[in-house]
Amino acid sequence: MKPRHFTVAITGASGVIYGLKVVEELLRGDSRVSLLVSEAGFAVLRQECGLDLAGTPGEILDGVRSHLGLPGERLSYYDLNDLFAPIASGSAAPDAMLVVPCSMGTLSRISSGNSGNLLERAADVMLKEGRPLVLAPRETPFNAIHLEHMLKLARLGVRIVPAMPGFYHDPETIEDLVDFVAGKVLDAVQVEHTLFRRWGSRP
Repeated sequence: MKPRHFTVAITGASGVIYGLKVVEELLRGDSRVSLLVSEAGFAVLRQECGLDLAGTPGEILDGVRSHLGLPGERLSYYDLNDLFAPIASGSAAPDAMLVVPCSMGTLSRISSGNSGNLLERAADVMLKEGRPLVLAPRETPFNAIHLEHMLKLARLGVRIVPAMPGFYHDPETIEDLVDFVAGKVLDAVQVEHTLFRRWGSRP
């Protein structure tokens, strides 16, 4: 069976660790991942995770692989200016796209169809091809503009999975909370995982 292909985009919202966890879990399975990182996403990766990614796309890819501690043969990285990347075309669209975390700026541009870079174009491809698009906004509080954009996208079939960890699984560490959010994102695209204890299951 052909491995599923996902685009994962990390933007400049707080909570980039969620995106890294999603990438890690997809690679631990049998999925293929095309990774995108916004300029602000790189800055937050440095601040929140101590992950300083710079250089050529190949050097950035090596840095992500090293950080995750995985071989990553099924991981690709594309610069946001690379509009010749396969994921920029509906003819090579991945099975789904996950924007984790999703900044309000990115969300608004996707909602407006403003495809100014590869991330926004890849999201537009998901919409026009009718393929799953999942956005994990990390902002609080939401204002009316944020909510209007999310409602517009939800009506188009986009899954909005806010980075809101639950507590019914008795989390003991920050990693437990990260795993919960990453697991809910993966649930939205029907990827099996064991990142958190399901409601009603025994501890």
